[in-house]
Amino acid sequence: MYPRIRDLREDWDLSQTQVASMLGMSQTGYSKYETGENDIPTTVLIKLARFYKTSIDYLLGETSQKQRYK
Repeated sequence: MYPRIRDLREDWDLSQTQVASMLGMSQTGYSKYETGENDIPTTVLIKLARFYKTSIDYLLGETSQKQRYK
C-alpha cells in the first residue's frame, strides 16, 4: 500500500482521475497503485515525485522529510 500518494493527492484536492490523466493512464490503473494492488513503476514514481515536489523516498515511506533535498 502506498498511503502517501493518496495523502498527497488529497492534500492537493485532486481526484484519482485527475492524477491518472496527468500520468497518461486510467483511473483504475492509478487506483491500484494507491491500494498497493500493483507496484508503482519507477517512471511513475519519478513523475509523481516531480509533480508533488517531493522525493521518491518520501513517496515510498523511507523518510518523513516531505520536501526534496536541494
